[in-house]
Amino acid sequence: MSDTVRVGFVGTGRMATALAGGLVSSEFCSRDSIVGNDVVPAAAAAFAEATGGSIVDSNAEVANRSDVIVLAVKPQQISEVLAELASAVTPDHLVVSIAAGITLSTLADALGSSTRLVRVMPNTPCLVGLSASAFAPGPAATEADADLVARLLETVGVALPVNEQLIDAVTGLSGSGPAYIYEVIEGLVAGGVSCGLSRDVALQLAAQTVKGAAEMVLRTGEHPEALRDAVASPGGTTIAGLAELERLGLRDVLVSAVEAATQRSRELGAE
Repeated sequence: MSDTVRVGFVGTGRMATALAGGLVSSEFCSRDSIVGNDVVPAAAAAFAEATGGSIVDSNAEVANRSDVIVLAVKPQQISEVLAELASAVTPDHLVVSIAAGITLSTLADALGSSTRLVRVMPNTPCLVGLSASAFAPGPAATEADADLVARLLETVGVALPVNEQLIDAVTGLSGSGPAYIYEVIEGLVAGGVSCGLSRDVALQLAAQTVKGAAEMVLRTGEHPEALRDAVASPGGTTIAGLAELERLGLRDVLVSAVEAATQRSRELGAE
């Protein structure tokens, strides 16, 4: 247990609550080491109940009681939050931002170029301990800082280091990706229902199929193409289905979705 690491959350929404819960349940740190603040009282109360952490009255107090400060607010709130934290952040703090589209340079301009910063892009499966996160350390962050952030994020999934210029691509792929997969699941369910299955049975089969296929990729390390071909017997049912997916351009649609979301992330960062 990293009892000496105190983690404070500026913003205590669902993502922050899931991450704090992961830190406690994995024994990364104790609940006494968790603190948070939120402008929405209900969010703060839910955070405290779920994690056992303490709620304080200001973001400056979060900084005063933390070694690691996690910025878990909406991008529209970040300017106000950074202004509140500017005088409270010290060289001893590590600041981790999960605010979408907010660059390391924006954070450094507000908090100082010597501030140890790490930018993170998680995704919503963090809520069930299956997040796919990427992180980009700032110029002042140390190798130990990067290692600490990786271990912190791994309490709720997997975490991969990337250069900051690739964070927008991460946003387009894994950040937005769960929504694409929900579309796939919804389509599979609709297909099952049209062929006679009840909606409940179709939903369970579709969701478990997506989960199982993903686990096959992760566990075997085989290329998805090889795993796909192993399912598709010549002249069989899967080949017929795959031919229809190719005709309709599913793969190209997914590529376009990732590219469109990546571009939108770039635009939001520029704004």
